[in-house]
Amino acid sequence: MFTALMTNTWLAASAVAVVAGVTGFFAVGRGSSFAAHALPNGAFAGAAGATLVGASTLLGVGVFSVAGALAIGALGRRGRHDVATALTVVVMLAAGSLFITLKTAYAPEVYALLFGQLFGVSSAAVTVTLILGGVSLIALALLYRPLLWSSAVPDVAATRSMRPAVTETAFLVVMALVTTMAVPVVGALLIFSLLVSPAAAARCLTDRPGVAVGLGTVFAVAIVWVAIAVSFVTALPVGFLVGSGGALLYAALYAATRLAGRAGASRRHYRRG
Repeated sequence: MFTALMTNTWLAASAVAVVAGVTGFFAVGRGSSFAAHALPNGAFAGAAGATLVGASTLLGVGVFSVAGALAIGALGRRGRHDVATALTVVVMLAAGSLFITLKTAYAPEVYALLFGQLFGVSSAAVTVTLILGGVSLIALALLYRPLLWSSAVPDVAATRSMRPAVTETAFLVVMALVTTMAVPVVGALLIFSLLVSPAAAARCLTDRPGVAVGLGTVFAVAIVWVAIAVSFVTALPVGFLVGSGGALLYAALYAATRLAGRAGASRRHYRRG
């Protein structure tokens, strides 16, 4: 489990988990969970297109992710954000279907992007993952204050010349970068779980932004580490373990906080009586 062959797996998975934990706080807080689901799935079409023309699948993922983010940002300014996201991902998936149909040869590397290749990560992939992860964290650090203001009080943010629409588009581009770094490692279906579940679980425990970011990151790393260890021992799919682990963590914390809130309300009522 901790052999030299597994070093790349631990490094890449940890990097993806850290970036997903930080990004997920804003995705959940801004109600952008649908976009966090749409961009990775749409990026799959980019990989298919890149395979069709003989280019790098990573390049295809990056181009389609950023293009999708810009499209959602532009359309969302003129209409409902969820509708803009849905239309964008439908067009991207339709293009991916066309690309796969035109490519007569079977391309396993494209389909592997749906579920990732966590146990077969190359050193080159680790390097790209670390670089894109670092760029994403720097961008989020620069956007931290505008994102908080536009998430909590968008009207006040507008009066402070923060331009919430521009901030939203910038955040979507950051999510596109996260998608580009994560999809080749954990897959399009798995990064959505890492972006949403740990952050949602953290928000069950605290409303303080800094604490929520830290807890979400810790949860994401813990979920991935446990999933890798259990998968290594049992041969169960990592995707199943990460997805179910994140969902169970959120469900457990949500239930615990609701029960604690009811117990506290009952005690206050008893004292007043």
